[in-house]
Amino acid sequence: MSELRFVRMGFDAERVEYQEAWDEQRRVHAARFADEVPDTVLLLEHPPVYTAGRRTEESERPLDGTPVIDVDRGGKITWHGPGQLVGYPIQKLPRPVDVVAHVRRLEEALIRTCAEFGLETTRVEGRSGVWVLGEPEPEAARRPALGGLSLDFDPRLTDDEFDPRMNGPEYAPSNAGQRREDRKIAAIGIRVAKGVTMHGFALNVNPDNKWFDRIIPCGIRDAGVASLANELGRDVTIGEVLPVAERHLRDVLENADLKPRVIEKAPAA
Repeated sequence: MSELRFVRMGFDAERVEYQEAWDEQRRVHAARFADEVPDTVLLLEHPPVYTAGRRTEESERPLDGTPVIDVDRGGKITWHGPGQLVGYPIQKLPRPVDVVAHVRRLEEALIRTCAEFGLETTRVEGRSGVWVLGEPEPEAARRPALGGLSLDFDPRLTDDEFDPRMNGPEYAPSNAGQRREDRKIAAIGIRVAKGVTMHGFALNVNPDNKWFDRIIPCGIRDAGVASLANELGRDVTIGEVLPVAERHLRDVLENADLKPRVIEKAPAA
């Protein structure tokens, strides 16, 4: 695989508006398809913005009509903003593209990044992204009242349409850590066009995770969100994480054994 090019588009006071970054993605995507540029990873930070992938349902959007940008990636609704490291890997891959393998590579690089800061993360079967696992507990046990939060019983277990946005902070995605539940620290949503990837990942470094409480993040009602700073109990900056993430992305993506997706042939009649 050719060497990756990293482009740091903007952070802090130079955060990049979502539409500007999306336009740049499309420009680089066209250039990569034409072999005018090498595989490229755009790294940046956005001002606060909600974006909705193709599978987003109306019931998962903000209840107060807050604007949402509908995008052409997979996945559902999420939030981007200050304190979150966003990466858009634009890569040409063998066709037919193995999308799952691409997602797994991004997850691996982010798992390694978190590990270097002392945080163990993992994958959750059936759910993309990088996760901090909750703590198992006996079925009859009452959850500890960490931070004043406790649940005697969980209505989400019996109500598929339970809406945490309308039931107080004890169910808010940003408080999943206090409830000792699974929580996502990095979201991944991609698009592949003409064999070239777009969109990518968002790693929560030190954002205000309460922004996620206004939506159903990634359409998941029974888990929440995490950040490096909250999980480690100390300040962590994007400036610290950026070179570490770059190094692991380069290692994983440049050394990957890229193969096209295997298409199983239907058995002969």
